[in-house]
Amino acid sequence: MSRMMILTEAELRAIVKLDLDAVACVENAFRALATLPVAMPPILRLDIPEHRGEVDVKTAYVPGIDGFAIKISPGFFDNPKLGLPSVNGMMVLLSSKTGLVEALLLDNGYLTDIRTAAAGAVAAKHFSRADTSIAAIFGAGVQAGLQLEALMLVRPIAEARIWARDAAKAEAAAATLRERLGIVVHAEPDAAKAAAGADIIVTTTPSTEPLIKAGFVSAGQHITAMGSDAEHKNEIAPAILRMADLYVADSAKQTRVLGELHHAIATGVMAADAEITELGQIIAGDRHGRRSDSDITIADLTGTGVQDTAIATLARDRARAGNAGTIFES
Repeated sequence: MSRMMILTEAELRAIVKLDLDAVACVENAFRALATLPVAMPPILRLDIPEHRGEVDVKTAYVPGIDGFAIKISPGFFDNPKLGLPSVNGMMVLLSSKTGLVEALLLDNGYLTDIRTAAAGAVAAKHFSRADTSIAAIFGAGVQAGLQLEALMLVRPIAEARIWARDAAKAEAAAATLRERLGIVVHAEPDAAKAAAGADIIVTTTPSTEPLIKAGFVSAGQHITAMGSDAEHKNEIAPAILRMADLYVADSAKQTRVLGELHHAIATGVMAADAEITELGQIIAGDRHGRRSDSDITIADLTGTGVQDTAIATLARDRARAGNAGTIFES
């Protein structure tokens, strides 16, 4: 007989928050990716273009962690017109020893949102200046707000600008975030003005053409690109990768294929065989991070299976400790 824990989105929201524990959990996952023989296959991807849909399947086995997650993550970007969220999905957590299913996490994308936001906090902690106080967020969806919230866990953010293609959405997001986070947040319809003077720029859109142009970037800024998790997506002008003092990937293997690096290689701005620093190497102390306050730094985060395994095992452990969820025996 096997026992499986089933956790609903409401239960997961109650036990896993965007907090410093979640940030540490994801930071440790990146460290493992750089220092341990992690098994992380390429992302399995399915496109459904007639409905602006895509489905990613991610997984990773991390030695020393007793479970591994397989995540199914659909994104259907016309859903808001139907009154539905654009992202949903679930995670299955299996035992690393037996392969038996331990938990079914019916999170509708919530855990992905949290681990993605936590990765943004990890990048900001390691690359943005310690006195970073002004953030520019490109995008007005759920992840845009969570990225700002995550930044506030690790940096003294006092002001944020929100840019989105849809000015009304940017205004609405700014109002919501002002209320929720208690800092100065305003919508900025001009992308160049949103970026100007910001200490950190975070892009969280499904854009297929660069939103951040080379002329927008100035000394001392850090850019975290979250949205380019598919070959056709591109948020940062390739030239910026060459002008940056430091470019860092969550997974060099992935960003060569589908991140901002992919576009820089395709346009000849970066060499296909260029040696790439990974976030985990910096966390582990094997590579240098920001060297001066005037450095321009870029984190190219495409989303990795180690993050999913990390957040799924955190959820399972919290559920066990709090007797949450429903046990299903078969």
